[in-house]
Amino acid sequence: MVARMSPPTVLVVDDEALIRFTLRDRLEAAGCRVIEAESIAAAQRGLREGVDLVLLDFKLPDGDGLTLLRQIREHDPDLLVILMTGFSSVDNAVQAMKQGAYHYVNKPFDVDELMLHAEKALETTRLRREVRELRAARGGGCSPDRIVGDCPVTRSLKELLERVAASPASTVLVTGESGTGKDLVARVIHGTSARAAGPFVNITCSAMPETLVESELFGHERGAFTDARARRKGLLESGDGGTVFLDEIAELSPGAQAKLLRFLEDKTFKRVGGSEDVRVDVRVIAATNRRLEDDVKAGRFREDLYYRLRVLPVEVPPLRERAGDIPTLVTHFVAVFNREFRRSVNAVAPDALAALCRHAWPGNVRELRNAVERAMILSHGDALQLADFPGLGTGAAPGNGMRLPPEGLRLQDLERDLVMQALERTGGNQTRASALLGMNRDQIRYRIEKFGIPVK
Repeated sequence: MVARMSPPTVLVVDDEALIRFTLRDRLEAAGCRVIEAESIAAAQRGLREGVDLVLLDFKLPDGDGLTLLRQIREHDPDLLVILMTGFSSVDNAVQAMKQGAYHYVNKPFDVDELMLHAEKALETTRLRREVRELRAARGGGCSPDRIVGDCPVTRSLKELLERVAASPASTVLVTGESGTGKDLVARVIHGTSARAAGPFVNITCSAMPETLVESELFGHERGAFTDARARRKGLLESGDGGTVFLDEIAELSPGAQAKLLRFLEDKTFKRVGGSEDVRVDVRVIAATNRRLEDDVKAGRFREDLYYRLRVLPVEVPPLRERAGDIPTLVTHFVAVFNREFRRSVNAVAPDALAALCRHAWPGNVRELRNAVERAMILSHGDALQLADFPGLGTGAAPGNGMRLPPEGLRLQDLERDLVMQALERTGGNQTRASALLGMNRDQIRYRIEKFGIPVK
């Protein structure tokens, strides 16, 4: 299948032994390493080994495949999943697409066709991971100038970040509402610090199943648990010499909080199943949109860990407290999407800009960015008008302006119609069209080929 230095690993999850045997036989003949699982619980254990592709049955003894699909997508968005189902329905297909399945096949399936999809998925996963690793390795160069705006509140934030970055303190706690840019703040601290040449490891705590947290953070030794066939570095070890960003820190379980505290105290840990101390040099930046003080009082978050993380606190202000930056942010986002969409929008109508400045933006900078992106997709001409921001100022979320086809169409007709509408609205830009439909580029490309849709 895919030529690579080490064989790709495919996790086959199906409660039918004959199907697992058939797929293992074909995959191993193609040069793949295969892990079999007959249930969600067994699949979760298999995922610890490092998997390149998942072939997942829809119905399993301890739950449905969509549950595991959601967990996989949250934990590793680059890991592709092909869903296999003997219960074909419109609802199953729609749910699979929404949850991010790379492809779905109906049983009984053509093994040759499934193998072709598996080969394409493995190559896509390899390329995505290479890009992510390169970006992480190049983590430096993110200066305070990346934070757009120059109002007094924003200037104070930039000055604070420069001082924090220069500090030798090993822990920083970044707080602020959702959408304020805590991830960017963490990257600025890393990129401005003496650690800029080291890796920047981004970890979303809520995306790690509780049973995998210890192995993911600290790694494991060969034989530590079933199918642990080789030593594996944890994410903290991968960040040695750089910065580890723990986003949504409040979501860590009490057990994981205790292990993290011990690591922060002496910078050493033991891999799962190991007896030797491993020492790493990392700065830990934790972030949350919750009031950790309240969680401490309620007993949901350890008080000692809270104070250990809060050596250098950084509060990221909501957009309503830096409303003077909105015109600058809008201009910045228009320029960004001009490049992405190959547009030439050069103005925002006065009434539209006034409405943007009046809006409360409960979703903060992220919501503003999404609104400008959607307006750029919907607009015609070289200036954004108020009509290009549906629902602005009414409390309603801007819609994508797409129409549903008439009732009575089959699923494939519905799919084809929506894909064609999205491509028409985005001038044939597949990336933006896939975003409108809640898909990724691979999914929309598959449907373009499937329906024979002409592209520009």
